Amino acid sequence: MVRQARVLAQATSDLVNAMRSDAEAEIDMDNSKKLLAAAKLLADSTARMVEAAKGAAANPENEDQQQRLREAAEGLRVATNAAAQNAIKKKIVNRLEIAAKQAAAAATQTIAASQNAAVSNKNTAAHQQLVQSCKNVADHIPQLVQGVRGSQAQAEDLSAQLALINSSQNFLQPGSKMVASAKAAVPTVTDQAAAMQLSQCAKNLATSLAELRTASQKAHEACGPMEIDSALNTVQTLKNELQDAKMAAVDGQLKPLPGETLEKCAQDLGSTSKAVGSSMAQLLTCAAQGNEHYTGVAARETAQALKTLAQAARGVAASTTDPVAAHAMLDSARDVMEGSAMLIQEAKQALAAPGDAESQQRLAQVAKAVSHSLNNCVNCLPGQKDVDVALKSIGESSKKLLVDLLPPSSKSFQEAQSELNQAAADLNQSAGEVVHATRGQSGELAAASGKFSDDFDEFLDAGIEMAGQAQVSTKEDQIQVIGNLKSISMASSKLLLAAKSLSVDPGAPNAKNLLAAAARAVTESINQLITLCTQQAPGQKECDNALRELETVKGMLDNPNEPVSDLSYFDCIEGVMENSKVLGESMAGISQNAKTGDLLVFGECVGVASKALCGLTEAAAQAAYLVGISDPNSQAGQQGLVDPIQFARANQAIQMACQNLVDPASSPSQVLSAATIVAKHTSALCNACRIASSKTANPVAKRHFVQSAKEVANSTANLVKTIKALDGDFSEENRNKCRIATAPLIEAVENLTAFASNPEFVSIPAQISTEGSRAQEPILVSAKTMLESSSLLIKTARSLAINPKDPPTWSILAGHSHTVSDSIKSLITSIRDKAPGQRECDYSIDGINRCIRDIEQASLAAVSQSLATRDDISVEALQEQLTSVVQEIGHLIDPIATAARGEAAQLGHKVTQLASYFEPLVLAAVGVASKTLDHQQQMTVLDQSKTLAESALQMLYAAKEGGGNPKASHTHDAITEAAQLMKEAVDDIMVTLNEAASEVGMVGGMVDSIAEAMSKLDEGTPVDPKGTFVDYQTTVVKYSKAIAVTAQEMMTKSVTNPEELGGLASQMTNDYGHLALQGRMAAATAEPEEIGFQIKTRVQELGHGCIFLVQKAGALQICPTDSYTKRELIECARAVTEKVSLVLSALQAGNKGTQACITAASAVSGIIADLDTTIMFATAGTLNAENNESFADHRENILKTAKALVEDTKLLVSGAASSQDKLAQAAQSSANTITQLAEVVKLGAASLGSDDPETQVVLINAIKDVAKALSDLIGATKGAASKPADDPSMYQLKGAAKVMVTNVTSLLKTVKAVEDEATRGTRALEATIEYIKQELTVFQSNEVPEKTSSPEESIRMTKGITMATAKAVAAGNSCRQEDVIATANLSRKAVADMLTACKQASYHQEVSEEVRERALRFGTECTLGYLELLEHVLLILQKPTPELKHQLSAFSKRVAGAVTELIQSAEAMKGTEWVDPEDPTVIAETELLGAAASIEAAAKKLEQLKPRAKPKVSVYPNLVQRECMTPLLLLAVCMTWITQNCYLLPSVE
Repeated sequence: MVRQARVLAQATSDLVNAMRSDAEAEIDMDNSKKLLAAAKLLADSTARMVEAAKGAAANPENEDQQQRLREAAEGLRVATNAAAQNAIKKKIVNRLEIAAKQAAAAATQTIAASQNAAVSNKNTAAHQQLVQSCKNVADHIPQLVQGVRGSQAQAEDLSAQLALINSSQNFLQPGSKMVASAKAAVPTVTDQAAAMQLSQCAKNLATSLAELRTASQKAHEACGPMEIDSALNTVQTLKNELQDAKMAAVDGQLKPLPGETLEKCAQDLGSTSKAVGSSMAQLLTCAAQGNEHYTGVAARETAQALKTLAQAARGVAASTTDPVAAHAMLDSARDVMEGSAMLIQEAKQALAAPGDAESQQRLAQVAKAVSHSLNNCVNCLPGQKDVDVALKSIGESSKKLLVDLLPPSSKSFQEAQSELNQAAADLNQSAGEVVHATRGQSGELAAASGKFSDDFDEFLDAGIEMAGQAQVSTKEDQIQVIGNLKSISMASSKLLLAAKSLSVDPGAPNAKNLLAAAARAVTESINQLITLCTQQAPGQKECDNALRELETVKGMLDNPNEPVSDLSYFDCIEGVMENSKVLGESMAGISQNAKTGDLLVFGECVGVASKALCGLTEAAAQAAYLVGISDPNSQAGQQGLVDPIQFARANQAIQMACQNLVDPASSPSQVLSAATIVAKHTSALCNACRIASSKTANPVAKRHFVQSAKEVANSTANLVKTIKALDGDFSEENRNKCRIATAPLIEAVENLTAFASNPEFVSIPAQISTEGSRAQEPILVSAKTMLESSSLLIKTARSLAINPKDPPTWSILAGHSHTVSDSIKSLITSIRDKAPGQRECDYSIDGINRCIRDIEQASLAAVSQSLATRDDISVEALQEQLTSVVQEIGHLIDPIATAARGEAAQLGHKVTQLASYFEPLVLAAVGVASKTLDHQQQMTVLDQSKTLAESALQMLYAAKEGGGNPKASHTHDAITEAAQLMKEAVDDIMVTLNEAASEVGMVGGMVDSIAEAMSKLDEGTPVDPKGTFVDYQTTVVKYSKAIAVTAQEMMTKSVTNPEELGGLASQMTNDYGHLALQGRMAAATAEPEEIGFQIKTRVQELGHGCIFLVQKAGALQICPTDSYTKRELIECARAVTEKVSLVLSALQAGNKGTQACITAASAVSGIIADLDTTIMFATAGTLNAENNESFADHRENILKTAKALVEDTKLLVSGAASSQDKLAQAAQSSANTITQLAEVVKLGAASLGSDDPETQVVLINAIKDVAKALSDLIGATKGAASKPADDPSMYQLKGAAKVMVTNVTSLLKTVKAVEDEATRGTRALEATIEYIKQELTVFQSNEVPEKTSSPEESIRMTKGITMATAKAVAAGNSCRQEDVIATANLSRKAVADMLTACKQASYHQEVSEEVRERALRFGTECTLGYLELLEHVLLILQKPTPELKHQLSAFSKRVAGAVTELIQSAEAMKGTEWVDPEDPTVIAETELLGAAASIEAAAKKLEQLKPRAKPKVSVYPNLVQRECMTPLLLLAVCMTWITQNCYLLPSVE
């Protein structure tokens, strides 16, 4: 730290001098003064830093001095940034320009390579995905290039710099997706040249994107705070442009731009209006939270959306022929810009005072005004005005229902009834026309909505006329009729609003379903009124209602290209089966009751049949959608942060349920049903918010989702209270309270739905291919036939209800019934036959079986050494291909497992993609094997490839069995197990490939792995991180230090053994992969968020350093003598070490106390290792004092230091609940104290003299126990830091503190007794008993050991117990203190070794649960028996009687019995295939196999050797020619020839 401070001081001194020179040369006095002021500030900061460095150098151990130096260095950094801000910013922007250029060039090359590879790509799905990602990137490249040009042309313009930053950040996500798509496509491209070009381009693009990501982050840090001002300027410019457009429109000069049409611009405006609303919602949230960074991002996104809105508004105005509409559009768009500018300004002011209620209120008011302006703008679109007129007309007409008493009717009942039926039919038909018109031109919707409002007016008049009839003249009947008419009015308004919304944005999620639901609601409302008002023959109304319902649901089957409901495929099958059974029963009832004339029951049967048919249609439409998207040729959708369809559907369901709650006509059962619906959907929304919050990396969105979930939950809880009160008493007061309570819930859900519609969160919907549509046809045809024949059946049944004695009609009814039955059977068969993924699983299984057979053939050829070598490609290219395909297979494991467990629609896509990789896998694996000289390596590659194929086969069988059915839980364990086996197979082959590649300097795969790990750091956090920041911090520290150690080793090996660099580079790659994963978790759980961002950034920077180092290692392996490359490698290794220290400092800033605990724990581990070494010296009798000193000289020092340690222990325990600073102090102090205590105890032990080694060991064991207890205590403190008092970790902390106190007390007693020859043996035995009890507690814990050992190791350790038992019995009989001390020391080691070996052996992966439990039980029994023996020896020492001594044999027998059982348990661990490595036969067999391998190697070398030429001398005298010999015979001849003619061979090294 001090050395770096000196370097820093020199650099700042040079900078100050340069700034003074510039100030003197500056002509402008103001600039000169600014430069001098900055130079003075920099000089003052440098002076403070130098003073702090001197203080730290004088007291290197003083934490306060180090902290002062850190603060001074930070102050200097701030001053330097302020002084050189412009130069730094210029440099950063310049770096970003270069990175953006490289990324654009790399992306263009990748697109070209993708087009070149398209012809030879056999995987259609991978090709489609690549084409789609290329299109997305191609759309972003012009913006990136334009950003670079703008920044270069206007180097000082902030808005140009921000435009470059924005375009760069927008380019990252589509670029990363294209890299992933390209890598996924490479293995299935059959043209080698095209595949290699695509692979190389993808790698170049990945590298460019990594550089662009880093450069854009740094540029954003430098220029980001100005984003709000830039967004404000953009909006003001848009406002002025719209004003200019208005002037041009007034003059008649406003013309559409090329490519602009009225329909296109109208759709753009409609879809963009939602994006504007969503980004404004995010802007409000960010400003309310006071987050400047994300407020700037939201302001930028708002400005971008407004830019698109302004262009669309101008296009609509230019394209329309109505000048009034054009002016209205431009005026409303300008109002939106004006309001938006005010909103951004208010957001900027709100940032300055985050908690100010007044500014928040102003912000909300401005936001409402903007929302109103936005709606006005949308309402200016063609067709929207007409819909608004229709809505207004419906509202005006509905005022007729506000009278207290309806006038009596002037028409007859039959006439009024006929008119009502006709008006109902017309209105129902008009509703269908409105739904149809939304798919056409804007003029069609205008006409349909106008006709709908006219028909509604007529229907309303007919309904009022009907309500005035004498038959419904009572007050209650009239109220009921008016209530139904109001419901129809509301449903009609909702239908028009849904139609209006869909016409504005046809691609909006769930919009089509909402429109269809609104149309069904109109039909149901009409049916309710008809049922109430009309008096037809029984059964007639029910038939008419059913026909209207069937006509409404028919539209579901027209083009099911989006989900109709939440039903899974298997739920659809269940729904079809249940509804078909209900329909069959109701159809039988219709026929039977029509015959018997029981028309009331007939009507009920018709109603039930209608509901069953609607359910069948819905299930069939959803099943058809799922079948369509599951087709491998369809484009699979991509899951977003939230599912907007789920939110929209929940919003609709909650609103309808709340409407039913407050409806006066609702019965108690309907109220409870509505309450259940509300609870179900609000619970689902809260759960979705929780998942979205944990997934997103955006802290503002994270908080917003959490806050929204709280608002929904609280308003739901309040509503539930009022519903309970309403359920108890259905009074008007309670109903009114319920109505009031629904308002906050509806508002909270609507706000959440608006926020969730942000394009950042939305999923990409699936696109159904032509093949997928064909697969839907059998289901849709069957369902349509079912509906048509059912409608005819109901019409026929209606006539039979009036005239049941008509035989021809009965035969027609039977025919329709037969058709319905056949169509339902066909529907069920079609749905079952089209089960998603099943056919694809079968094809994939066949394909992988063929691949396995190919590998087996290649293995047989390799065994017989007849495997043909591939000469058309290099081994490096083959290894790269194999690595690429194995990585892609690895990426598919989890998606397939997820699909097999519960996403049937995705299963076919994933298994097809997986199977497509195995043919290239086999080709590459066989090719690599054919070019590998070493037979063992050949077989390893082929065997591991076969294992991977077999594990994939098992995975496919499990996936097929699971089928994506979430209810088939019995298959889920098999799927999980198969996925784990497949992951292990992938890991094994990747290790082999990396080792092989690293040996020849190929590091491309390692670089890709590091780059991929770096890119994952930018992903959102996974659902529910399993641990706390402390857990992840500990792991990150471990891997960071491992990387630093590897970097140091690489520096050394670069000079001594360059060939070993490959293995070290591979190790560094693996460590960085783990580090990136844990670092991502640490960043997600760090508080505050700035620390998390710093951790993530520094881990990414370390990744860049690792990439450079790995690349240099590869280059040095290729050319080991290149001194320049060596020098570069050493510099890269130093850079990696420095970046590791930056990662550690970021972690320390995140949790200073826990970081200090980690450091202290590391120091204590070193002390324990040192004490073990000291025990070895003492046991050997070589631990001597340096001077002639006695133990008394050290006793007081030991006692004093031990007491200080007790005080430190108290501070450490209390530090867990206090601040991080206090915890850090306590941890550091305790580490220092234990270091001092260990030193003084070692000096004391040495002063006892080497002639008494056992006593020395007793004393050192006592301090070692204290050190181990302190290590456990520090770990417990770290785990309990900042936790509540009732957390389980707090109980662990208390337990560790008790053990610590016990062990310190034991040390003090040992120190006092060490010079007393009469009691020191007894004291040693007591300490050993306590130690064994502590070790037993650890043994009995559920903690799994870090490593495992063999069963024979466990058996070997039982010998120590046997020896220690004999020693203990002897000590008990002799009662000599020397024997007791020796027993105590031996017992410690014997029991500890036995327990460790037993636990490690029992947790071996091949040991069954039953054998493990048995081994652990007898390990415990053995220890308990031995403890009883030692306690009995202790009792004898206190009261030595013959009776007690006689009992020693019984205790020793118990120990012996437990040892026997333990040995038997260890034998059981070995299994049936285990062989004793010490068996002479096994040893002989091993030696023979080794000799055979050596002979085989010699024979291969002999084939390459040529003896010196000797005329007419046969090498194989008296034998047949060599070609005719068997290999064994040839080998025998060779060995004979070697022994007889070795003088003929040249010398071989």
